Amino acid sequence: MVQVDRFTVAGMDEMSAGLGREFTVVFDGDCRVCTRLSEILRKWDRERRLEVVSSQTPGLILRFPWIPPRAYAEALQLVRLDGTTWQGASAIEELLNILPRGKLISWIFAIPFMRILADRFYKSFARNRYRLGCGTHGRIRPPAVTREEAERGLCRREGR
Repeated sequence: MVQVDRFTVAGMDEMSAGLGREFTVVFDGDCRVCTRLSEILRKWDRERRLEVVSSQTPGLILRFPWIPPRAYAEALQLVRLDGTTWQGASAIEELLNILPRGKLISWIFAIPFMRILADRFYKSFARNRYRLGCGTHGRIRPPAVTREEAERGLCRREGR
């Protein structure tokens, strides 16, 4: 028998179910561009395969403990129900393969060196998005928080 730890946030429904969706997309809710693109994803997702959530959603760090908290500040995360995770340009490529309209342009990743170029462009944009005016909070980047620090913070608020 294997022990399974389940984490919940006080006052929140269980988050691990992911609305029963096959994929969870985690975007930076402080980035205006990311927020607009998340709205487009929701519209394109006619088959309701995606749960689209902000990285600032309470309990998210506990829901996906294998993803370092800093990763949410650095790149888009795409998590399949089985735990398979893509980030950045790889997540975008996978999303294009998942969404019906995305298939119209997903072929672009088959062009030689396109994955490398897409990854470099994505990293450059993500690194500079707050300076480009994409964030509501100016140039402040989210803090680097370890999982242990996040868990201690949640437990303190719950009175443990």
